[in-house]
Amino acid sequence: MFSSILNTLSNCFKIPELKSRIWFTLIVLGFCRLASLVPTPGLNGGLLKDYFASAAGAQNANGLMGMYSMFTGGGFEKCAVGALSIMPYISATIILQLLQAVVPGLSKLAREEGGRTKLIQYGRVLTLFLCLGQGMVMAIGWEHAGTVFKGFTGNLVMPGYNLWWYRINTTIILTTGTMLLMWMGEQITDRGIGNGISLIITVGILARLPQAGQGLMDMFLGPAARFNFFHFIALMMLLCAVIAGVVAVTQAERKIPVQYAQRVVGRKTFSGGSSFMPLRVNYSGVMPVIFAQAILMFPGMILSFLGRITHVRLFDELAAMLSRGSFVYLALYGLMILFFSYFWVATQFNELQISDDMKKSGGYIPGVRPGQATSSFLHRTMSRITLAGAIFLTIIAVVPILLQEWMGIPQQVAQFFGNTSLLIIVGVMLDTMRQMEAHLLMRHYDGFLKKGRLKGRF
Repeated sequence: MFSSILNTLSNCFKIPELKSRIWFTLIVLGFCRLASLVPTPGLNGGLLKDYFASAAGAQNANGLMGMYSMFTGGGFEKCAVGALSIMPYISATIILQLLQAVVPGLSKLAREEGGRTKLIQYGRVLTLFLCLGQGMVMAIGWEHAGTVFKGFTGNLVMPGYNLWWYRINTTIILTTGTMLLMWMGEQITDRGIGNGISLIITVGILARLPQAGQGLMDMFLGPAARFNFFHFIALMMLLCAVIAGVVAVTQAERKIPVQYAQRVVGRKTFSGGSSFMPLRVNYSGVMPVIFAQAILMFPGMILSFLGRITHVRLFDELAAMLSRGSFVYLALYGLMILFFSYFWVATQFNELQISDDMKKSGGYIPGVRPGQATSSFLHRTMSRITLAGAIFLTIIAVVPILLQEWMGIPQQVAQFFGNTSLLIIVGVMLDTMRQMEAHLLMRHYDGFLKKGRLKGRF
């Protein structure tokens, strides 16, 4: 199998167009990584990096700050020019997608010819405004790091800087960094291979692999090693099982057969045929996990803050109940993933529009009447398969928490056993492999799999 993969990769460089696209993608991704390494002028990023590496910063590394730093490839904890990363663009895209479900004008625009281009332009403008707002908030947060990061001592802003000049300068630099990353991501999508924005996030996550490798070595070979060879075998088997499960569920889909009747348009007669409508089991992707993580962070942070300033024991007890790894936290985490899985499907999957489009094109599902009956059938089917996808997401999201809180696995190692990291990496790698395989098959080369098929393979 590995020899087949290596042979396929060598075939990729035999096709001039694909070779140039791969090299272009790798070079641009290299420049994207520089944005998370170059420090912002006027800030001492080394202090914050040391804080995140210390025991005091472990709480933030497990919380919202740690999740944000993971998506930025470590740029946030280094106070880099790419500290905002591509997240404002992702936020703008999600906002526009959600607005399409409630604003009829945007929904109509998405279906019109050229409408997608206008929506992309709206997303760029919204990204700019989000960058300006988030950049100012981040600049002020770095300025008051002792309040934002529990246990942090020191001043990130270098002495001698005028505070308002620092805030404006930092906001402009962070905004420029994000807009540059967005432009490079679009260039990868157009002239490279794979989805550029997704690849930038994936490379940022993979940049933490050296830390994970060091943490894994310390678990078994370090002076404070608590695990033996059998634990290593068990971890590797668990990792293979989790990756296999993520690939299977990411690829899984329910194929709904669709029959098309014979149509006459003018003087042309279009014969009927049969096809299928693929309904993805994990339709919402990684979004429910991100939403659940982000929302669950705030109650614990607020209660802990109230406990510190009021010295009321009840707030501390409630904060402990909502701490990461507790039974209440895991229960709420799972329920919120279930809720947001259905919420995302309800806002993005429009069975009424699909049913209407099928009816206009002369298509129907065998055994189901066109119109309202088709809409009800699609709604019922999607609800059932969404439950399976939501349960899978819950398991994948909980595994790293159990490994870390109950078994003592370091956070930098546990994050690659599930959660958003693995879901994003697997999804992006599969999408990139599909595009590379399409180029190979067009030139009569074998794809990555001789036996079996990647979804979408011709």
